[in-house]
Amino acid sequence: MLLNIFAELTIPVEVWAYGSRVDGTAHEGSDLDLVLVAQDGTQVPMDILQDLREKISESNIPILVDLFDLARLPASFQSNIKSSHEILWTSMVNAVNEPETKLKRVDP
Repeated sequence: MLLNIFAELTIPVEVWAYGSRVDGTAHEGSDLDLVLVAQDGTQVPMDILQDLREKISESNIPILVDLFDLARLPASFQSNIKSSHEILWTSMVNAVNEPETKLKRVDP
């Protein structure tokens, strides 16, 4: 379900999971913490972030999902996330090795 939501993105981003569900300290009520990471390191447009949050909240995903934009978080928090995360989804491709490939969904 989440991957289908992210597959609708039209900008080059990665979706990273971090927090207790990544580091192994999750319990039954733990949420899933996600951040969007724009290819160029800039902020993801707020309308896109809000649209994704709305689609996630309206989905039937059985856990709470928190979605943030990495570029909008404090530097210290960004550092913690960068040091311990898993890539959940990406629309970025290696343009050097695949010059004619359009952005695509990559399943982890």
